[in-house]
Amino acid sequence: MNFKRHGLIAGIALTATLALAACGSDNNEPTTSASGGASGGTGSDVACASGTLTSQGSSAQGNAMAEWAKAYQQKCSGAQVNYQATASGAGITAFQGGTADFAGSDSSLKAGDEQTKAAARCGGAPALNLPMVTGPIAIAYNLDGVKDLQLKPETIAKIFAGTVKTWDDAAIKADNPSATLPSTAILAVHRGDSSGTTENFTNYLTQTAPSVWTFGKDKVWKAPGGSGEQKSDGVAGAIKKTAGAIGYVEWSFAKTNALATAKVGNGAGEFTALTGEAAGKTIAGAKVTGTGDDLAMTIDYSTKEAGAYPIVLVTYEIVCSKGNAADKLALLKGFLGFTSSKDGQAQLDKLGYAPLPETVRAKVEASVKNLA
Repeated sequence: MNFKRHGLIAGIALTATLALAACGSDNNEPTTSASGGASGGTGSDVACASGTLTSQGSSAQGNAMAEWAKAYQQKCSGAQVNYQATASGAGITAFQGGTADFAGSDSSLKAGDEQTKAAARCGGAPALNLPMVTGPIAIAYNLDGVKDLQLKPETIAKIFAGTVKTWDDAAIKADNPSATLPSTAILAVHRGDSSGTTENFTNYLTQTAPSVWTFGKDKVWKAPGGSGEQKSDGVAGAIKKTAGAIGYVEWSFAKTNALATAKVGNGAGEFTALTGEAAGKTIAGAKVTGTGDDLAMTIDYSTKEAGAYPIVLVTYEIVCSKGNAADKLALLKGFLGFTSSKDGQAQLDKLGYAPLPETVRAKVEASVKNLA
């Protein structure tokens, strides 16, 4: 299979059959390889095991999974992981039903029915939410002659709520006092399909500009007006071809389409450009709401951390803390151990993801080691 490396994240109907690890082992006991390529978090070792894993869920992490598998495969052979980017809800359902060994999700398991069904699938043990991929959301725009656009949360909310209609509006001028802004009409582009990206973006607007954004948090776009496009590539394409357009899209799509991206105002009063490091600072300040090895997080979109880029989403791997099939456990720990390693996380920046900050990464790696 030919995996694209340019980092298309959300909305891709990606079905990846990813050949993974055995390092010459004919059984399910992990073996270790210690030279180059894929590696664990504390050195150049990677645990390899034979067998097959089946997983599905978030398309936002599809290319990360492909890249991780490719690197891991350079070290190991004889095992297989099948990952289908079917969307977060489908992944959780498959995991609960026992047809997925782990699931990828743009949000942690919800208290109540989701957690209860997941625990039943794990033989009564709790399922874990392990943050694995940081996906920054860019505010991308197409406005000839305007560089280094700066936007506060309230201004972004007004644009996407449809109350700011032209680029020379006073709200935008206030954020960009030295810029020459044209009277071009604004076309606000949003996702027309149900989207975890939309859910995270509207959650950001709800938290940071509640007096302006009155449409709540939802996977389905609720505000009037604008242009709805299918999938992230549709949003990016519409922005690229339309003068005056602006939209929210995963960073990798902005990079792939060479779109200009705005600096976004954070809680520290700064306008911050989107970089992997800046997005990582927001994740580093997120609050872990899970207990023990469960690392479900709440993101503070109003972060006052200096240099933090505030609009981010996290995809989780959802996996049983205990009760995993004995013939799959070694490979499950080996693969997720690699994805949570320093070397595994280092693969992400070039794809338009942000590596987990070390404080979070180390916790995830420790949780993986405790799987049983």
